[in-house]
Amino acid sequence: MTPASGSPGSGTLGRATAMVYRVLILELLFVVTASPGLIFLVTLSADPSNAPLLALCLLPVGPALSAVIFAWRESRTAEHLEPARHFWRGYRLNAVGILRWWWVIIVMIAILGINVAYLDVVITPGMPLLLAGVAQALVFTIVAAVALHALAIGSLYNFRARDVLRLALRYLLHSPRATIGVAAIVIASIGIVAVGSEIALIALGSIFAALLVNNAQALNADIEENYIA
Repeated sequence: MTPASGSPGSGTLGRATAMVYRVLILELLFVVTASPGLIFLVTLSADPSNAPLLALCLLPVGPALSAVIFAWRESRTAEHLEPARHFWRGYRLNAVGILRWWWVIIVMIAILGINVAYLDVVITPGMPLLLAGVAQALVFTIVAAVALHALAIGSLYNFRARDVLRLALRYLLHSPRATIGVAAIVIASIGIVAVGSEIALIALGSIFAALLVNNAQALNADIEENYIA
């Protein structure tokens, strides 16, 4: 029996081909929808004083990444290979809702960046500079982890912005395995930028979204059991 038109084959080669197709299409759509910020992002120097501009460049990335997460989730149960349709549906459904809290994360990232740029001015007198830097890095990792949890939640469920952030904070504390997972994604992203460039990280956007979907399975199960009527 042959597979239905537009659906992936059942063999190993068919599944691998379908996976590559999804990655490429979702990556292309991610870059297109996030391009208003990404174009300026790749032109910025690594000077920490550019943190406010960097944060502004990340504003369209939230809805774009959310749409990729939605598309990956939908692709798991879809009979046909239509990642673009799932992406645009997710973008249409979630873009406004994501932006309602994403800007808060952006502002916090900007503040952290400014603190790093002027660390010797903002630290408490007597605090070693290295200790202050470590503290800032820890706070950044926590903020980024909350943002990734919130993206995984807000992309798949229609909650209010404050409830998305409240759940993200709850799972940060009460789902250690998922939190370690998003922390690993954050650290890997920083490493890719440090060793390679922002372009290398952008090129892996759809893959990182797939990792987020897999990492959030326990969160999704808890939400559907306790918060979905």
